[in-house]
Amino acid sequence: MNVAVLASGAGTNLQALLDQVHGRDGIVIVAVASDKPAALALGRARSAGVPERAFPLEDFVDRAERDEAIADWLDARGTELVVLAGYMQLLSGSFLARFPNRVINVHPALLPAFPGLAAVAQAVDYGVKVFGVTVHFVDEGVDSGPVILQRAIELPDASDAEEVLAQLHPIEHELLPEAVRLIARGAVRFDPSNPRRVLISR
Repeated sequence: MNVAVLASGAGTNLQALLDQVHGRDGIVIVAVASDKPAALALGRARSAGVPERAFPLEDFVDRAERDEAIADWLDARGTELVVLAGYMQLLSGSFLARFPNRVINVHPALLPAFPGLAAVAQAVDYGVKVFGVTVHFVDEGVDSGPVILQRAIELPDASDAEEVLAQLHPIEHELLPEAVRLIARGAVRFDPSNPRRVLISR
């Protein structure tokens, strides 16, 4: 399966994918794109010999045009699955239509709780006792697509978002590659009776 990764920042989830799934079990990361030319993720891609490119919004008329350019670039590389690994932009409906049910995201909260930006800070402020990570399909909403995998961690005394994030990162780095492996081997499907329910064949 040819996988493309979109990332906006340091690219630690990208690195987990490069280390754990790239070149294994028929999975190849064929492209890495970012909205930020200075994103460290692009450097990680270069180091791994993976084609990379930045698509800053100011180079395009609007978000839709930028997303179309990204989709064209990914299509040209034979992309079969798009993975959002810390990509801090909403994707347009036209982009998602190019890759139907083939875009996934990792989010540092147990969705549907705390979607959107600063999810961990939201959760800390709310005073929750259980945090976690979700990998889900992407739709046109904000972190509203069907859930593929989730994992929880109890942190009953959490008061600092950065400390919580530090404990969630290792979970992200396990859960996202696992989701890619499952999809690549055809083990992920939608429940015909409820399209929001994702079924996993282990």
